[in-house]
Amino acid sequence: MKKVIVFIKQVPDTSELKIDPVTNTMIREGVPSIINPFDMYAIEEAVRIKEKWGDTEVTVITMGPPQADAALREAISMGCDNAVLLSDRKFAASDTWATSYVLSKAVGKIGEYDVLLAGKQATDGDTAQVGPGIATWLGIPCITYVNNIEEIKPGYVKLHRMHDEGYDVIEIEGKFLLTVLKELNEPRIASFRGKMNAKKAEIPVWTAEDIGADPAKIGFMGSPTRVVKAFSPPVKQGGIKISAEEDPSVPEKLKSYLREKLII
Repeated sequence: MKKVIVFIKQVPDTSELKIDPVTNTMIREGVPSIINPFDMYAIEEAVRIKEKWGDTEVTVITMGPPQADAALREAISMGCDNAVLLSDRKFAASDTWATSYVLSKAVGKIGEYDVLLAGKQATDGDTAQVGPGIATWLGIPCITYVNNIEEIKPGYVKLHRMHDEGYDVIEIEGKFLLTVLKELNEPRIASFRGKMNAKKAEIPVWTAEDIGADPAKIGFMGSPTRVVKAFSPPVKQGGIKISAEEDPSVPEKLKSYLREKLII
């Protein structure tokens, strides 16, 4: 039995995130949650790999509060076989380094695997650090920003890694973790059978003790980074509007304005 593991995160479903000025943490109360959009492409790719390989099991993992169970069930409805929820008050206030440590310990508890997948980053943090962090804890290569997979099989992958000037073609042998982009595929809509499977699924909840996590490496005390201050940037007011539709002398006026303001 070949095994694929997907890491996902439940995030607020809003573009108007609010920050608690006292705790410097995101206010999640009263905000609906969804699977991190980038993780949907990782889920889809995992299911496609299962369909291509056959005799393959896809496990989806998330770390979060009890309500993150809903995100795992959605992943199962899309074709994942089983899921694990990592939930423990000891995990609270974990930064990306501590979070990746916890997720890597979950992989260790699962045991064997052939492919690890994750979205490129979470929309509520935008750090893109957890995927590479997991790979670092596990001591395996991590290929980020994957937008095309030419060939993949147990112990081997040939893919395209996107960057500002194009893409690199990379081949890896052995164990590896991939963080994927939206260009990789189009996530499917859950089938009725998938939704029924998700509804009936028994999702275990693993604590820090269950995965053998070192208390010194999790939560607030195990996080080497701190959020000193978080805030929304102020909305800029004012400015001028210059239109060339009615005034042909606009280019000269604009040049004069820039020279005056920017001293050019």
